[in-house]
Amino acid sequence: MKYVAQALLVAGVVVSFGSHASIVTFETAPSAASPQPDALAYRNVVDQALALPGARSATLALFDNASNQTVFGGSPTNIAFRFTIEFDVSAADAGNWGLRAGVDFGHGGAVFLDGVAIGFNPNDMWWAGSYANASQSFQFPSLSLAAGDHTLQIYGLEDCCDGGQQAQFSIKGRQYTTFGNNDGLAPSAVPEPATYALMLAGLGAVGYMVQRRRLQALRCS
Repeated sequence: MKYVAQALLVAGVVVSFGSHASIVTFETAPSAASPQPDALAYRNVVDQALALPGARSATLALFDNASNQTVFGGSPTNIAFRFTIEFDVSAADAGNWGLRAGVDFGHGGAVFLDGVAIGFNPNDMWWAGSYANASQSFQFPSLSLAAGDHTLQIYGLEDCCDGGQQAQFSIKGRQYTTFGNNDGLAPSAVPEPATYALMLAGLGAVGYMVQRRRLQALRCS
């Protein structure tokens, strides 16, 4: 085993089994849009705002207390929000999931899972750090998720005053966990051809080092 580790280091091969993290992308843009009539309208108006100059984007280490002010130092008023969370469901965890988001959307918002609208609220939403009032947050306690990669997107419009926001998940009734880079969910990835080449080079180095040590042992015997 020591020879394998040495050979992989010599070959410059890094073997990764996933970062155990969701990818959370947070985007904002100026927008004075009013409440929208449906989920698709929210997605369209936010996407249009984000396509204009002045839009900002960042990857969040933890989806907790995220606001235009805390992340970008931006304005607390007239904001379009788009949160995109890419995560992976393992075969063992496939089944019943809970998803929830505490938001500050003065002009309402919408939620999409894998491109399909699952929630919409045109009213003033402010969770104030508590999920006790379901009308002030997005809550989906029972969603059936298959194994594989998934994308959760949250769209919203804020007039004032840009409070901290959060999104969490629960697997099969277990405790809710905040999405972030240590949440245990890793979008799956197929190694690139170059990665396979490096791995093969590493295995070749393993064989070379083992054979060399055998020859040295024979010479010394």
